[in-house]
Amino acid sequence: MGETGNTPILDNPGSKRLLRRKRGSKNYDENLMDELIEKHLGGSLRKKNRTQEDLEKETETEAMIALSLGFPIDELLDEEIRAGVVSELGGKEQNDYIVVRNHILAKWRDNVHSWLSKAQIKETVSNDYARLMNAAYDFLLINGYINIGVSVSFESQIFEETTETSVIIVGAGLAGLAAARQLRSFGLKVLVLEGRNRPGGRVYTQKMGQEGNYAAVDLGGSVITGIHANPLGVLARQLSIPLHKVRDKCPLYKSDGTPVDEKIDSEVELIFNKLLDKVTQLRQIMGGFAANISLGSVLETLGQLYAVARSNEERQLLDWHFANLEFSNAGSLSNLSAAYWDQDDPYEMGGDHCFLAGGNWRLIRALCKGVPILYGKTVETIRYGNEGAEVIAGNQVFQADMVLCTVPLGVLKKGKIRFEPELPEKKLAAIERLGFGLLNKVAMVFTHNFWGEDLDTFGSLRESSHRRGEFFLFYSYHTVSGAPVLVALVAGEAAQLFENTDPASCVHHVLSILRGIYAPKGIHVPNPLQSICTRWGTDPLSYGSYSHIRVQSSGNDYDILAESVGGRLFFGGEATTRQYPATMHGAYLSGLREASRILQATRVRQNNPRKSIQKNLGQNIDILLDLFKRPDLEFEDFCFVFDLSSGDPKSLGLMQVTLGTCCNGYISDDCNGKEISSQQLNQLVQLYTVISREQAQDLQQVTGGHSNKLSFLCQKHGLKLMGANAIGLLETHSRNRQEVEKSAESYKPIQEIDKKWKNLSKEIFRNLFGKAIPFPHDKDVESDDDAALDWLVNVNDDFLERIDVPLDQCERLRKKEKESGGRMMKIDDDQENRFQMICEKKRKKLLRGLDRKGFKK
Repeated sequence: MGETGNTPILDNPGSKRLLRRKRGSKNYDENLMDELIEKHLGGSLRKKNRTQEDLEKETETEAMIALSLGFPIDELLDEEIRAGVVSELGGKEQNDYIVVRNHILAKWRDNVHSWLSKAQIKETVSNDYARLMNAAYDFLLINGYINIGVSVSFESQIFEETTETSVIIVGAGLAGLAAARQLRSFGLKVLVLEGRNRPGGRVYTQKMGQEGNYAAVDLGGSVITGIHANPLGVLARQLSIPLHKVRDKCPLYKSDGTPVDEKIDSEVELIFNKLLDKVTQLRQIMGGFAANISLGSVLETLGQLYAVARSNEERQLLDWHFANLEFSNAGSLSNLSAAYWDQDDPYEMGGDHCFLAGGNWRLIRALCKGVPILYGKTVETIRYGNEGAEVIAGNQVFQADMVLCTVPLGVLKKGKIRFEPELPEKKLAAIERLGFGLLNKVAMVFTHNFWGEDLDTFGSLRESSHRRGEFFLFYSYHTVSGAPVLVALVAGEAAQLFENTDPASCVHHVLSILRGIYAPKGIHVPNPLQSICTRWGTDPLSYGSYSHIRVQSSGNDYDILAESVGGRLFFGGEATTRQYPATMHGAYLSGLREASRILQATRVRQNNPRKSIQKNLGQNIDILLDLFKRPDLEFEDFCFVFDLSSGDPKSLGLMQVTLGTCCNGYISDDCNGKEISSQQLNQLVQLYTVISREQAQDLQQVTGGHSNKLSFLCQKHGLKLMGANAIGLLETHSRNRQEVEKSAESYKPIQEIDKKWKNLSKEIFRNLFGKAIPFPHDKDVESDDDAALDWLVNVNDDFLERIDVPLDQCERLRKKEKESGGRMMKIDDDQENRFQMICEKKRKKLLRGLDRKGFKK
């Protein structure tokens, strides 16, 4: 948070200070870090005959890489200390461990497309360090620091240890998807329940525009805030998705559309930063009392005390900075804690802030691949105890050993999910204390870019202080969306008022602002082809945008919310990470964290076995697996058995669909027909429904993959998918099953065995008919369409309001005036100066006592 006393914080700005910096603009390039490291440390990496000096430089280079990935350069993480990676802290063993750890991180960063195995590490590390290598590798792997993401090569990698543990994940946002993929790689059985008809949660890319002018527009999370050490950057790299650096240039315009005077702009910016410096000094003097005061009240008092913003223009400029602060925190300054509003600044990700070309749905889509997801399942109750967990969504009950809840904080604050037993009092108190604010957007697709190719952002001042966040900042997505797109942001108190404002009125207001800016320049601003106004505050599956530290809250509340309950109930999401709240990468990292905790809880439970719900289901599952060994009809992920005594097209049978792979033990297309392992087979999620022969034949004709087939079943025919336990198999079935097995052992004719199988199926059908109640319009679909923008959900969420405006005649763009000035909304530390400082101050401190000759082979 910077130094105190007479040294201003301005020298070490945090992410929420939003200071300006003028520098050359260029697109993000991952190789720049490599070049920077080699500039300071030399090119020893490429030398074959390395000297002692080369080895030392290589060790330092790897330490720098570890630093860029968020690790201390010469210390252990708190998680490493808790994991007991070394027997004694602070000695030679710790130094040696850090070097080995940094070496593993450097090898992982060198190629994030391929799985990094222990065998590869052993090729470069001496056997004398085998124990430290194993400790470092296991810690990094289990905690999601290496071998994460969506590379195809990862899909075949599953932990050697076997487990029958099942986990239900509530929510298919970044946290839920990250946890699901990680848990599946650990060998656990996973099912994700999502209330929406799409994945992503608050990361929502909408297809907008008209034919020939479509755009992918992020209506929720949009900016990757700091690319260094950011796991979303790893995903983008694995998917070869270009990143566009958000350029610093951000001209400001008065409410009448005229440009802000540069001199006044600079003076007010300096005042704004000095006010924040004074807040920091004041809260240190006040101590714990500062937790009971809002940032807004302190800023207002200081503003009056120092008589800042004497003119109307200065006041509007200062309000713009305040609105920007409210945007960063998704909350009004009157709600933010003066003591802890910026408590996460020390953990800010370094590097540029970037847009993802084509929208963040590309990350979501990749994370969904292979993950069993049921959509349209709004969870109402979560039960947990010594025997396991149950999740109730509508008329369905899902059972598992553990449950991970990743719903937004807003849903928890509204009490929309009932927990049985009730959550611990301290967790309920943390939910109450933490703030969950609001950011809304007006997204517009135009026929052409009239605002200029050199802008990613520009700002507009408001006359009224209580509406200072209304359309105060515009994002241009023309470089990444595929069409000319502008998004106007609404923050603070204005975001609350926006929820109840007519959407057409909002769009007209935005257009009047744009025309006030560009009409005097002779530039025509057309009506948009299409507009969308978000309503995140009234969205019943979020009730807001992202979290912040409210008055009387602190970063400790994030930690409390992240605590598991009874080893059965776990929590993830951006509001459970103290270091990275209110960010997409924070949500993703929380999913990796919870996957690690669930694995550890699984290991503890296996060492202390208890009765497990999963094991109680074993008999029913065995019967069903036997029943479908010889299906009457089979295609893709679907298997069917019918009553052979009736050929009526209306006669009923039983269908099994295996989410993630085909039945009969073979992976679908991606794995080229190779037989799957027992660990992978244990992960499969099989669902069932009663279906007629006619419906099965209709289903076989549906094209577009199993996603379309599931949609066809649930929406057209109103069929309901059930788990094995919901079918209601009776124990008497086992007697018939034993008879069939005995027939097989006696080598009786296959026709007689088939007949017994069909008799068993008829008995199952008789028990099914009273329980298989169809529910129309279920959305049990896993999207996996290869078409780019067609994958985006074309049906609006309820909280969106869409406006289609007839196309105007477009005027030719007149010659644009050059715009001066520059502003960056979220800046990072200057990486070159940072690395220079580290080189000078930390080199000699690196890992004393390590015999580098013995470390590297």
